[in-house]
Amino acid sequence: MKRFEQLAIIGPTASGKTALAIAVAKQRDAIILSLDSLAIYKEVDIVSAKPGKEEQEGIPHYGIDLLSPDEPFDVTTFIDLYRRVRQTCKKTGKNLIIVGGTSFYLKMLLEGVSRLPSLSEEQHAEVMYQMQNPKNAYEKLVSVDPEYMSHIPPGDTYRIQKALEVYLASGEMPSIYFMANPPQPVIDEPLPLFEIRWEREVLRRRIRLRTKQMLQEGLIDEIIALEKKYTRSPNCMKAIGIKETLAYLDGIYTKSVLEEKIAINTGRLAKRQETFNRSQFKNVVRGELKTITQKLLENVDK
Repeated sequence: MKRFEQLAIIGPTASGKTALAIAVAKQRDAIILSLDSLAIYKEVDIVSAKPGKEEQEGIPHYGIDLLSPDEPFDVTTFIDLYRRVRQTCKKTGKNLIIVGGTSFYLKMLLEGVSRLPSLSEEQHAEVMYQMQNPKNAYEKLVSVDPEYMSHIPPGDTYRIQKALEVYLASGEMPSIYFMANPPQPVIDEPLPLFEIRWEREVLRRRIRLRTKQMLQEGLIDEIIALEKKYTRSPNCMKAIGIKETLAYLDGIYTKSVLEEKIAINTGRLAKRQETFNRSQFKNVVRGELKTITQKLLENVDK
């Protein structure tokens, strides 16, 4: 059996990751694992810019259309998914292409997460109650473990909740608990990283074009259907593209303002993604789409 190979393609939204991943997968006899916090949901199609069946060109995709919009998930969902997909690759002799804009999940695959203590029903209910006011939960944890919480921003509700779960379930300060339960990397084989970069203004133009296409393809109707079926409660209903469309449906924005708001907020997201990728990943091959495409497709037999 041939040696299993994998690689990851990262980059900001609208950078061309999806099309490149499919081209590389076809060349390298690979399947694709998507790391995207929105494409994982069924029925969230246009706003997530997930590839349709025709766009997938027969390449098996994992990590898309996995959950209903009202089903919760966290990083452990992608960790379990990666393990299953890797096992599938090993059994079928396929390689693996990891692609997505939510690079936090890739970082967790590379660094691992600590085993968390089990919560009782009462403790889980207490966590949910306290997380109704994340600011108070954060301040409480700061008083308990100031050193650990100094590394968590007040707005990072995911990590605040995990720290609260550890504290309530174990009775220990998070810093003490995690020292005794260090994370173990999930990916333990070579994973070359490739990042697509664009000049800022060029990326803005690509984002504006994608936003216009989304509206032409029926974005508003998609959000109307999602709201009718799932209400506005699920976390995904607060995503960029959805929250602005809901404001438009409330009469707050005109259609032209809606398009502008989505493009502006997506541009800000892209900037955050680039900053995260630059600061969190080392030994990355970075370049414009044309450069990265050439490197990946020309090196297929090397």
